[in-house]
Amino acid sequence: QAQAQQLAQAQQQHLAQAQAQQLAAAAQAQAGQPLTQQQQQQDDPVAKFKLLIPQLKDSLQNLMRIAAQNLSQNTTIDNGQKSNDTAVQRFDKSLEEFYALCDQVELCLRLAFECLSQSIDSAKHSPILVPTATKPDTVQAESLSYSQYLSMIKSQISCA
Repeated sequence: QAQAQQLAQAQQQHLAQAQAQQLAAAAQAQAGQPLTQQQQQQDDPVAKFKLLIPQLKDSLQNLMRIAAQNLSQNTTIDNGQKSNDTAVQRFDKSLEEFYALCDQVELCLRLAFECLSQSIDSAKHSPILVPTATKPDTVQAESLSYSQYLSMIKSQISCA
């Protein structure tokens, strides 16, 4: 039970840290400051996926340990032996935690796939680069100006 409480506290701390970092990122974005590498990694679905995998592994190990303890206790009770009345952690809570992490992993993978699909579609339908403010060195001779880019997008939308 102590481990479950520690795990719950760790999750709450992680959630609080994530919320604080999101607020800081929003404040920096409003102030016009660039995002730090750590904040960019949290927005990246692949980086978030890589961070979730160790948590998923730990959650699965905890789930299997609790299942083994419950099975062992139920076996001793079924055999008519006296159980040692130790507090057994709840399997359903551990399973719920594992499924929650699985859902987060699934969302990260879907988001990464969607980003990849959009990138491929963008390269396919708009092969000419548009220079960005963050990468002005990518300006090429065949690059479009922003106004040309907007008119191209408007024409694509009107055709759709």
